[in-house]
Amino acid sequence: MTSSILRIDASARREGSVSRDLADRIIARFPGAHVTTRDLAPGLPLIDETWVGANFTPEAERSPEQRATLALSDDLIAEVKAADTLVIGLPIYNFGVPATLKAWVDQVARAGVTFRYSEAGPEGLLTGKRAIVIVASGGTEAGSEIDFATGYIRHVLSFIGIKDVEFVTADRLALDPDGTLQSARDQIDALALAA
Repeated sequence: MTSSILRIDASARREGSVSRDLADRIIARFPGAHVTTRDLAPGLPLIDETWVGANFTPEAERSPEQRATLALSDDLIAEVKAADTLVIGLPIYNFGVPATLKAWVDQVARAGVTFRYSEAGPEGLLTGKRAIVIVASGGTEAGSEIDFATGYIRHVLSFIGIKDVEFVTADRLALDPDGTLQSARDQIDALALAA
């Protein structure tokens, strides 16, 4: 049963955001769950040479400055670790994920922390979690050849160990807004309350 939810809002819009509205609906299906919200609309810092240097320095050898550089990444990872379910609002912008969501991925996907390399290949370390991803788009059909968002987010989540990934799609809103929203609501109503 879901007891702890990490809600990640990637929409640049706060008012009139389909992904945010549908995330509200999903959260309402889990009364009593503790919800932590990470709103990415203000943006996240991009990783840079300083960040990479700190990340590849063994933890015991990091300077105070390097620890400070990785503090946000550590906080974001702690949020994922504490949740048993992630609810991710994913608007499709120009056929892909919003830049802020990509920045979140870069902060969270860390070798030795959320995944590791083994002789069998990469192994995700954040196992036993469920992700419900709300896809909203004006014209891009989820799963189509021009959708570079859903496959990416499924792969990234699996890469860090989250293999139970479900999509609620509100795609092609520009073509049939009422029908698309009703379909998304029906998908939410059909979500299992336990993974």
